[in-house]
Order: sequence, then structure tokens, then C-alpha cells
Amino acid sequence: MRTLMVAAVGCVALASPAAAQLSAPAAIVEEVKGEVPGIEFMDYVLPGKVIKLGANGAIVLNYLQSCIRETITGGVVVVGTEQSKVSLADIQTAKVDCAASKAQLSESEASQSAATAFRSINQTGPAPKIASVYGVSPVFDVAGSGKLIIERSDVAGDRREVTVDKKTLIKGRFYDMAKAGTALMPGASYAATFGARKIAFRVDPAARPGDVPVVSRLLRF
Repeated sequence: MRTLMVAAVGCVALASPAAAQLSAPAAIVEEVKGEVPGIEFMDYVLPGKVIKLGANGAIVLNYLQSCIRETITGGVVVVGTEQSKVSLADIQTAKVDCAASKAQLSESEASQSAATAFRSINQTGPAPKIASVYGVSPVFDVAGSGKLIIERSDVAGDRREVTVDKKTLIKGRFYDMAKAGTALMPGASYAATFGARKIAFRVDPAARPGDVPVVSRLLRF
């Protein structure tokens, strides 16, 4: 009996990473054209999700880990972990600079990173590990209403506060600075706070305004 119990525990331990991967969002929907049942703009989709586009439907998927951006027209799509499988569909695939795949910091790491950046303005030493975005107007996944604070962590005095609610959020969870008509400084480092959650990030020096893929500027708390 003990042997069986140990074996069972071992199987669960081995299965857990795979199960976690399958239960986590694999991609985000950047665009939907036509009637696509069960899919909307800015939906997260899980591995194994079947999307039926029909003859006239089209979708743009951004994969969070692989940074693959797919434009798919017609047919049937099966969402994978890093890319899609399609049947009777036209698919165009591109690799893009990806914000969402970068390691996001925990609250303690973000606080330490921001504090280190403030202390290091006039000092030398290794830069704190932070995420990068490739558009000057990030999209923040805040998952609800509240106060979003965005503050420069490489220079003092640049701080902005935004109260986000149903009127300003996309699907009740995403705050898009591009939709709000605001932008951050290319090459600058920032710390963002939403309630008890914090994240540190850097705007890539070559970050662009305008039509930048969602996955290239998405920050998930």
C-alpha cells in the first residue's frame, strides 16, 4: 500500500507542471473578424481550445510565451501552447518582440527593483531585472477597477495615477494606454502598482507608438 501511495504521489508531481501549463492562458485574441462563436477581442484562450472560423471568419492570435503572432482566415483552429494547428485555413505567422513572455516580477521583487533603480541613478552596478515592452503605450492587465500608479524608477518626479473602471477598461480588466491617448518614454524604466500588486518594466528604446501588437506591450500583474 505504501508503495502504491508513493507511486501515486510521484505521478501527481510529474503531472502537475503539464497540468498547470494546460490550465494557463496560451494566447490572447488581438482581433476578430466576422462571426466567430465563443471568441471575442482580448479573450485569453487555453491550449486545446477549438475555434471554428467558418468560411468568412478571421482571427489574430498572440502567443504569450513563444511571441508568435498568427493571422488566421477560415477553417478550424486548435490552440496550442506555443502555436496553433489549423485545418482548411490560411495562416500567416510572424515572430514579434514580446512583453508577456518576459519574467514578471513578484511584489517583493518589483519593490526591490524600483528601490534599486532609485538608488542607482548616480551609481554603477548591475541593473535590476525587469520586463520590457516594445510599444510606448502598454496594456495593463489589472483584472478589475482601482487605482493604477505608474512611476519612473530611473529618475525622480515622474508619477502618474489613473483611476480605472468599467468605462476605461477593456472587457473589465485591460487598461490600454493607447486607447487613453497616453504614452511613456522610450528607454525609461518604470514601476507600476495596482492595489497590493506591483510590477517593474522598461520601455524598449526602439518602442513604437500606434499599431503595435498587443503581446508586445502587454503587462500582466
